Amino acid sequence: MTSDDVQEQRERLLDSWEAAAKGWGRQADRTAASALPISQWMIDHAGLAHGQRVLELAAGPGDTGFMAARLIEPDGTLISSDASAAMLDVARERAQEQGIANVEFKQLQLEWIDLEAASVDAILCRWGVMLIVDPSAALRECRRVLKPGGRLALAVWDVREKNLWAAIPDGALVGLGHSQPTAAGAPGMFALSAPGQLRELLDGAGFMDVEVETLAIARRWDSVLDWIGETRDRSRNFGAVWAGMTDEQRRALRERIADDAAAYTDAGGAIEIPGSCLMAVAAA
Repeated sequence: MTSDDVQEQRERLLDSWEAAAKGWGRQADRTAASALPISQWMIDHAGLAHGQRVLELAAGPGDTGFMAARLIEPDGTLISSDASAAMLDVARERAQEQGIANVEFKQLQLEWIDLEAASVDAILCRWGVMLIVDPSAALRECRRVLKPGGRLALAVWDVREKNLWAAIPDGALVGLGHSQPTAAGAPGMFALSAPGQLRELLDGAGFMDVEVETLAIARRWDSVLDWIGETRDRSRNFGAVWAGMTDEQRRALRERIADDAAAYTDAGGAIEIPGSCLMAVAAA
């Protein structure tokens, strides 16, 4: 792949997140609730203290960072950042709603963080590193901007087989011929899920005291339609494909998803599917 191809891929990814921001905003409360165990693990392991300067990368709606902001106030500062300007708008609105005052918003890329070296005490990154072209570069940049002894706490998704809540809708699209599987090695939910991969990347970026563990979560919906509605908002690909479907194609997709999730569906149609995240903490 040429440098022009790589840059074009980055631009496509950014355009996709710009377009997805409104949907993530609509689902922000649900995302915050379902991801609370993940965010809490990151906060608990980040070594936060009053007065620190904390950077959240790929913040999306900002929830993990806002938890940190409350712990470092009044004289500590959260830098809530995202590559997408539209995502930052969502985070700004949510910070205002929640009364978070000790926060700055910056449009930052993970692969080249526009901050001075050794300028932040801690970094949080939930579900960001696996979605970019060069995760190694992102982790080296995290190491660069952290102060000596500063901590990075991050989360990426575990293997597809342990996250059927996401794999089932995408698999239904592929199975019915509406989408193509994600190419091997391409940015995506499961790009860093291989055993040992995340630790290897952190070691390679120069981090010390690397710890990686799995964290079980559960995803719940009132019905298949509820599940599809959230997936349309949070997955740009799923939403775009859905928008172009006929009524018959949508019906077939709903039935396929319902069939694949039958083992996780109760008598009233509510669905609960387990998931798994890889959690990591490391010191600069």
